[in-house]
Amino acid sequence: MADYESILDFLEPVNLYELSDDEGYKDTQLGKHILVNDEYFPDLEEADFVIVGFGESRGFAPSPNINAGPNAIRKEFYSLFYWHKEVRVADVGNVRAGASLQDSYAALKSVVHELIQHKKRVVILGGSHDLTLAQYKAYASNEQIIEATCVDAKIDLNMDSILPADHFLMDMLVGEPNFVRHYNHIGFQSYFVHPNMLETIDKLRFDCYRVGRVKEKLEEMEPVIRNSDLFSFDISAIQHSHAPANRLTPNGFNGEEACTLMQYAGMSMNVNTIGIYGYLPHQDEHDLTAKQISHMLWYLMDGIYKGKNEAKLEDRHNFNEFRMAFAELETTFLQSKRTGRWWMEDPNGKMIACSHFDYMVASANDIPERWMRAAERS
Repeated sequence: MADYESILDFLEPVNLYELSDDEGYKDTQLGKHILVNDEYFPDLEEADFVIVGFGESRGFAPSPNINAGPNAIRKEFYSLFYWHKEVRVADVGNVRAGASLQDSYAALKSVVHELIQHKKRVVILGGSHDLTLAQYKAYASNEQIIEATCVDAKIDLNMDSILPADHFLMDMLVGEPNFVRHYNHIGFQSYFVHPNMLETIDKLRFDCYRVGRVKEKLEEMEPVIRNSDLFSFDISAIQHSHAPANRLTPNGFNGEEACTLMQYAGMSMNVNTIGIYGYLPHQDEHDLTAKQISHMLWYLMDGIYKGKNEAKLEDRHNFNEFRMAFAELETTFLQSKRTGRWWMEDPNGKMIACSHFDYMVASANDIPERWMRAAERS
């Protein structure tokens, strides 16, 4: 068993009695099978992902009860039925808030860093979206260069705002030293984004996907997420009708689309930190947003289960291989015989995630946009 003593002082145990009804959990419910930090810190050796609660929201608006949000999500998630018995879940409790917001960032960074050092996939049930910065610094403290993906209705680069939740991306994307190799933004809503901001992001060779475009071909986001290390999801990207705690906009992804994006994160072998942010329980109605997030976590498990069946790229006998030329360029496409997913060789000879659509574009002697963007960044 790995030694996690360095993070124990940062964590508060979970009170299972507050989350379940008087009868406790049935054998068929997740709550009966999750390894929980209640009386004793759990053995994380077999855990496929580890839940960390942190309702710190001073970066947006103070919360009257810092643990209320993560615990509301837990209550709904623990009550769901346990379908994926090959996927083990652990819950190490809630991070204690620091005296200042910076202290809170440091506490979350320390916990996440320790867990990913032990090769654990971490799921943060967060407060405000600026906690993504602490999520990122868990990698930066190890000088690990990463690809990051955020799902959000806005692009949080508003330096006119005094709220960290509105401009934390500036520090993450252009701060020095910087360890973000590439950044993707999924689901922005144009009326919330200054046109010049998109031009700036494009000059940095980062990729932004408008919500309408994503909804038309949701499956095109699977390779985007598959290539990522850090995945951050702000509930403002979900329609108010599906996540009533989102008071920003009535538009965005529906509940099923949000679950599918989370499933893609689970299927990825690269994604090892996932943050779900922006949930303020006092703004929720009938716990529907907590239920929505719990369903997203269930689909994350489903994605992990599917991802376990994927072969390693080195095992080429498990892939269909296609050598082709397009626009006088030669490259290789691989299709998994197990999952049907696709990869293509980028200009540097590295295999990157792609889609069947990219293969069809190349087959028509055109250059896939995904390949072109990779070439621009190389």
